[in-house]
Amino acid sequence: MPEQAPAGVAGAGPVRDVCDAQWETEVLPLVRQHIRVPAVSPAYDPDWEAHGHLDRAVDAAAAWLRNVPLPGLRVEVLRASGRTPLLFFEIPGEGTHAEEAVLFYGHLDKQPEGDGWTGGRTAWEPAFDGTRLYGRGGADDGYALPAAVTAVRALAEQGAARPRCVGVFEAGEESGSPDLDHWFARLAPRIGGVALVVCLDSGAGDYERLWLVTSLRGACGGTLDIRVLGDGAHSGDAGGVVPSSFRVLRQLLDRLEDGATGTLRPEALHCAIPEERLTQNREAAALLGHQVRGRFDWHGDATPVTADPEELLLNRAWRPSLEITGADGLPPTASAGNVLRPYTRVKVSLRLPPAVDSVTALAEVRRLLETDPPYGTSIRFTPDRVRADGWHAPAEQPWLEAALSAASRACFDGADVARVGQGGTIPLMGNLARRFPEAQFLACGVLGPGANAHGPNESLHVPYARRLTASLSLTLNACALRSRTPE
Repeated sequence: MPEQAPAGVAGAGPVRDVCDAQWETEVLPLVRQHIRVPAVSPAYDPDWEAHGHLDRAVDAAAAWLRNVPLPGLRVEVLRASGRTPLLFFEIPGEGTHAEEAVLFYGHLDKQPEGDGWTGGRTAWEPAFDGTRLYGRGGADDGYALPAAVTAVRALAEQGAARPRCVGVFEAGEESGSPDLDHWFARLAPRIGGVALVVCLDSGAGDYERLWLVTSLRGACGGTLDIRVLGDGAHSGDAGGVVPSSFRVLRQLLDRLEDGATGTLRPEALHCAIPEERLTQNREAAALLGHQVRGRFDWHGDATPVTADPEELLLNRAWRPSLEITGADGLPPTASAGNVLRPYTRVKVSLRLPPAVDSVTALAEVRRLLETDPPYGTSIRFTPDRVRADGWHAPAEQPWLEAALSAASRACFDGADVARVGQGGTIPLMGNLARRFPEAQFLACGVLGPGANAHGPNESLHVPYARRLTASLSLTLNACALRSRTPE
């Protein structure tokens, strides 16, 4: 007879079977349904309440969840005037008496549809090619709620131990999570103590193994307005007399960034990189090699800022970066006449290292841009309302380190777990780290090569998502068993 697993221990094979079956019959249809809802985040849709799309997305997820056959499952949609809705669920544990819960976090709001979708695809109509499911909000991160619940269900269906689980799925993450503190204040007594925070809203280095995200960058920015004239003037008359607002912009940006290297100059925008992260970064670079640059759709002969994958990963995760994401005062090239323009206005976007305080960084950026304006021009930097600090994961406890390694090997053909810092921002993570300082953190996701979240052709790599779901299930089982026996 085959050797039986100890009581409460989940079998990797049955877990994978359940997760694969649920993805085929329930999860994929739900994610398709979610993609069809233009649930654009409030920062990009001021009339979101009247449009009702966020409510539709939350209600659809809640309706699916209420039909999941999990004993003791409780589902609630929280609403308040002027606040984005939030979906909350509770699932009792089984075979464990631990008071602490596993807290799942995700979001149901989306970035705008954007331009540039190809192959007949659109943001609001799902398209599946057998591997990737295209559409806005599938990978970022409408898949997360059904994946999390399916991971719990895979344990329940074989009677394996599982921890008490709670889920918080908001509808304002892409706007900086403005309502989350309000909802957490209401939910705190029901959430209770938290042993493990699981966030499925991040990325992966490739699709060959389980990736643990160890850090996230912060974000801040604002609008920089440069005015030199009340009205535009004939360039033949004003050129060489009136300073170009665009030239002033170049000078101001040079205060922030070395134009030759892209290195940001202010020390306040940098932080020391922990030695442990340098080691993990080196290991990730060795695994990924050219894939670090290969995940982007390069045009022509364009190249990355360096050929060294290790430096590229550090740049993306632990160093600040600057982008100009929008501009006013520049007419379209087809209608641009010979005019010295009166003003230039640009949107400045900064990504900050995990340990840099966004308030301090923003104050330094404003000081640099507004102090001593060139030619006495009118310079105003208006900080964005939405900003976020980065996040740096706490050290993994031995049980979690072992569980992740075992789960990756079981679900990814023997490949061990890998660790990487991500350049994106999840505002809630720092908030959760402060709320639950003793908790372990499992941040991961499906945003690997080609996922292109926020851009055209955003896609969910379905085979990876299935394996990630099974890996999560095995990790939850380990968490439940660990809770019986202290380290």
